[in-house]
Amino acid sequence: MDPVIVVGAGPVGLTLSLALAAQGVPSVVLDEGPGAEEPRPARTVVLREDTADLMGRLGCRELDRAGLRWSGWRSMRRKQLVRNVPLSGGDGDPDEAPLTGLLPAPLHVPQHALSAALRAAADKAPLVQRVPLSRIDTLEQDPDGITVHTREPGSTWWRGSYLVGCDGARSTVRKLLDIRFPGRTAVERHAVAALRAELPWPGEAVLHRQPPWRTGGAEVSARPLPDGVWRLDWLLPPRGELVTPEALITRVRDTLAGWCGETPAYELLDTGVHTLHHRLARRWRKQRAFLAGDAAHLLGAVGTQGLDEGVRDAENLAWKLAHTWHHGPAEHLLDSYQAERRAAVASRLRAADQSLPILRGGGGLRTLVPGAARGHDTLLSDGHLGCGALGAPPSYSHSPLAPPHTEAHAVVGTPPGAPVVDVTVTVPDGTTGRLRERLGKGHQLVVLVAPGTGVWDRRHWRTAGVMPRLTDAVAALPGSTELLVTESYPGASAHTVLLVRPDGHLVAAFGGVRPAELLTAARAALGGAPREAREPVEPGEGGDEQDTGREPLPRAPVHADGTAGPH
Repeated sequence: MDPVIVVGAGPVGLTLSLALAAQGVPSVVLDEGPGAEEPRPARTVVLREDTADLMGRLGCRELDRAGLRWSGWRSMRRKQLVRNVPLSGGDGDPDEAPLTGLLPAPLHVPQHALSAALRAAADKAPLVQRVPLSRIDTLEQDPDGITVHTREPGSTWWRGSYLVGCDGARSTVRKLLDIRFPGRTAVERHAVAALRAELPWPGEAVLHRQPPWRTGGAEVSARPLPDGVWRLDWLLPPRGELVTPEALITRVRDTLAGWCGETPAYELLDTGVHTLHHRLARRWRKQRAFLAGDAAHLLGAVGTQGLDEGVRDAENLAWKLAHTWHHGPAEHLLDSYQAERRAAVASRLRAADQSLPILRGGGGLRTLVPGAARGHDTLLSDGHLGCGALGAPPSYSHSPLAPPHTEAHAVVGTPPGAPVVDVTVTVPDGTTGRLRERLGKGHQLVVLVAPGTGVWDRRHWRTAGVMPRLTDAVAALPGSTELLVTESYPGASAHTVLLVRPDGHLVAAFGGVRPAELLTAARAALGGAPREAREPVEPGEGGDEQDTGREPLPRAPVHADGTAGPH
C-alpha cells in the first residue's frame, strides 16, 4: 500500500510521521523549506505532561535538557502575590504523584530545539522519508489514493494512500481542498523578548497583572528556560501600539527593575511581536485528505497552547490511519478524527472567547466584586497550567467511537473518553513499565486491576484467578490487543478491566471479566468490526469522493523529465 503523504515538516507533521512509523506505516514528509529552522530563542512552546511524554516515546528523549520543567507557578497583581502553586516535576515515584495533589509541570522548550529533535528522530526512522524544498501545487484524489505534484526545483509527482496537511496557518493543502477557515483576527498581541538574567524566582513561571510600573501594561509574564534564559511577554493593546526597539528595551529595563529593585545585568537574545488569531477550519477531512495543527486551527489567547493541540491532532489521527492502512478501509473510524478533535478544539476556543471579555474588559464594577481578582487569576492560570476548560487534556465522551451506554460502566475514577492515568503496569511475562510507554504502538490495551501482583509467581499468571478467562477474551478481540496488569488504578476495585485506545483514552471499564461487552466495546472503538481483507472503496463511499479517471501512479516519485525515483 502507498505511504501516507505528510505536507509540512514542522513539529506537528514530524510528530505525525514518527507516530505512523511507530505503528508500521511509511510516510513521505514534504517540507517546503530547506530542512532546518533558524534558532529563535523568543519562539518557545509549552508541552503538557502527556504531549511531552509522547515526544519521548517518539525518540526525542533529550528534550528535558533543551527545555525546562517549571518548579512552580507564581501570579501577582499590582504589588501583591495572588497565588503560588508548586508543581510536580516528575521526580520520585510516579504512582505517588496523584496523591501529592500537585499539578504536573509543563515542559517549556524553544521551538527550534523541538523541531531539531523531531528531525533527528525522523532521520533515524526507516519508514520516514523527509523531502526538503517540496512545495505542492496540485492535489488529486481517486478511490484508491491521492496524488500531489511539487513545484520546481524538484518538480515531482507523489502517490500516497492518504494525505495530511500540516503546513501551517496559510496551508496550501487547505486551499487546494477549498476548505473555509473562519475566525477572529488579532485576538491578542504580545511583545516578546528572550533574555539571560537572574530573576528572583529561579525555575518558576510568573504572571504579573497590572504591574506597578509605567511600561508594564495590563499583563507581563516570565517563563524560565535552561541556562538562566527567560521568555518575557507583555500584553499589548489590540490595536494602535507600534513596538519600536527602543520601546521594547525600555519595557525590559522597567520590568526587570520592578521585579529586582533595580535593573540587573542581562543579555538580550531575541525579540519579536506575537499576534494571536482564533480560527477553526470548517472541515478537517475531505475524502483521503486531512488537516492537522495550524492548518486546522489557530488558538493561543489566555494561555491556550496551539502547538500542544496540534500534537494531539497527530496522535489522534496516527492510530486511525495506521489501523486503516493495515486492516483496510474504516470510514467511520477516520471520520471520528474530525468529530473528536474539531469538537475538542472548538470547546477550547469557545472557553477562550468567553473568558476574554471577563479578563480583558477593563475595570468597572467587576474589579470591586469580592473574589473577582482571584477568579480572574484562576482563569489565566488554567490555560498555562493545563487545567479547566482552557487547558485540561480533552475528553472524547461524545465520540462516535464510544461503545453503547451499557458497556461504559463507571467503575473507575476516569470517565469513558478521558485520558487514562499513567500507572505502573506489568505484562504477563513479567516485564514492568509505565502505562503510557505501551501507547502509540497500533493496538488497544486491556488492563486488569489486580492488587498484590507484585508478589505473584510470574510462571503461573496465565493460569491464576480470572487470567485464563480474560486471556481468552482478549484473544477474541478485533485487531491487535495487549494485555496488561496493574496493582491499582484510581477509583477501581479488584478485577476491574479497562479497555484503552492506542492514544491512551479510556474506551470503557468493567467490573470483572465480561467477554461479550468487552468485544462490543473493542469493535466500537475501531469504528466497527474490521474487514477480513481489504476491499476497494467505491466512488462516493465515506464522503464525497469522485473517480477522477486518473491512472494509478507508481509509488516512487515520477519527475518532470519522465524518470522515476530520486535524482
